[in-house]
Amino acid sequence: MKITSSEFVISNQDVKRCPDSKLAEYAFIGRSNVGKSSLINMLTNKKSLAKTSGRPGKTQLINHFLINKSWHLVDLPGYGYARVSKTSKAKFQKFITNYFKQRRQLVCAFVLVDVRHEPQPIDTEFMEWLGENGIPFGIVFTKADKLKPNALERNVELYKKQLLDGVWEEVPPYFVTSSSHGNGKEELLNYIGEINDNLDN
Repeated sequence: MKITSSEFVISNQDVKRCPDSKLAEYAFIGRSNVGKSSLINMLTNKKSLAKTSGRPGKTQLINHFLINKSWHLVDLPGYGYARVSKTSKAKFQKFITNYFKQRRQLVCAFVLVDVRHEPQPIDTEFMEWLGENGIPFGIVFTKADKLKPNALERNVELYKKQLLDGVWEEVPPYFVTSSSHGNGKEELLNYIGEINDNLDN
């Protein structure tokens, strides 16, 4: 699948104000500063569709983008390490939870993980929460260009091993990406395209 059109729709903190449509939604979420905005811009071929920032915690709203006039890409606030007050953090953690539990249009979530680091409890615990709540998800490893091939493979295998040693019977679908080099773009978009095709049948 290729993205031929992408446009901003709405930002808000209230799930009830999300677009009133039946279009499938794919939510992107991850720790602060994981490279989420850069990944979204790479997927959509737009340099500034999603706002990028060196300051963790920049995204603090539910952001909807209409893709190819047929599905929504949803940019969600990062979790953990955001340099915001505890009150603000609690507030947007609550609407993240509400989004996942209440948004019926959600088809799949993508949990972004910085592949340069070994498995972090904050990521694996969030994946467990998604699993416990019956929310389909895939893992998107970001910043693959920052590692040499052997180190990259080692870190991905570490993640797979940890998941299989924990609560998972099989590793969720995963994609290894680089926003600066375009790695993983085709695989990730084709995966979304296949899901959309199956929804239409």
